[in-house]
Amino acid sequence: MAARAPAATGGRLLERFRKWYYNAAGFNKLGLMRDDTLYEDEDVKEALKRLPEDMYYERLFRIKRAIDLTMRQQILPKEQWVKYEEDKYYLEPYLKEVIRERREKEEWAKK
Repeated sequence: MAARAPAATGGRLLERFRKWYYNAAGFNKLGLMRDDTLYEDEDVKEALKRLPEDMYYERLFRIKRAIDLTMRQQILPKEQWVKYEEDKYYLEPYLKEVIRERREKEEWAKK
C-alpha cells in the first residue's frame, strides 16, 4: 500500500510541473497554443495544409496577434491567456498522419 502513494504523488507533481512550465514558457500570455509554436519543418507544413480552413485561420489570427503584442511589448489581459487545461493539440492528429505516410513512403522506397 505504501508503495502506491509515492507514484500517485509523483504523477501529481509531474502535472504541476507541466502547468508551471506551460505558464513559464510565456506563449500562452500572447494567446498562442502549443501547436502554434511548433517549428515548421516539411511534416508540419504538410499537416498545416490538411487543417480545416477555420482552424487554419484561427491559427493565423493567434500568430498575428502574438506578433502585434510582441512588437508593442505587451501581453494579453490575464483572463484571455490560454490556460493549460484549454490548450488542445489541434495539429497532432494531422501531424501523426503525415509522419506515418512519410515513413510508409520511405519503407516502400527501400524495397
